[in-house]
Amino acid sequence: MTRKILKNSLLFFFSALLLVSCDETQIYDEYHTIDNGWNRDSVVTFNFDRTASKDPVNLFINVRNNDDYEFSNLFLIVKMEEPKGKIKVDTLEYQMANPDGTLMGEGWSDIKESKLWYHENFTFPENGKYKVSIQQAVRQTGKVKGVEVLNGITEIGFRIESTEKK
Repeated sequence: MTRKILKNSLLFFFSALLLVSCDETQIYDEYHTIDNGWNRDSVVTFNFDRTASKDPVNLFINVRNNDDYEFSNLFLIVKMEEPKGKIKVDTLEYQMANPDGTLMGEGWSDIKESKLWYHENFTFPENGKYKVSIQQAVRQTGKVKGVEVLNGITEIGFRIESTEKK
């Protein structure tokens, strides 16, 4: 099992490296690895510097998951903190599986990558450091308490893309 995961991870890494090297719209792209399931209290944080601009960009949350992901949807709480302290919090829902249970997303192996819209045509209002925090908020149907450990999520990423083709 470990050998298969390593082989699939290496294949995915080299495929992603090839795709990233050809990507002209990328402004920022970072991933954090999730080990042994994503605990509901764990927050994945991305810190980056931006210059205020009226040029719109698209913001994405990238999720890499495998067949251990047992839900059809993914609920996230996403918080963006601007340099002067203004905070915007969103609760987001994304479809992760087809009606037949097969995982959505791109990929040839059992690891799928989903590029999920966060904000379209977003403009950064201030110069400085921004912080984006992402927390899973998945719940089982009919239960109030969230899933303690969300299995199957292997990496969470945050991406900023230019809206202009180069």
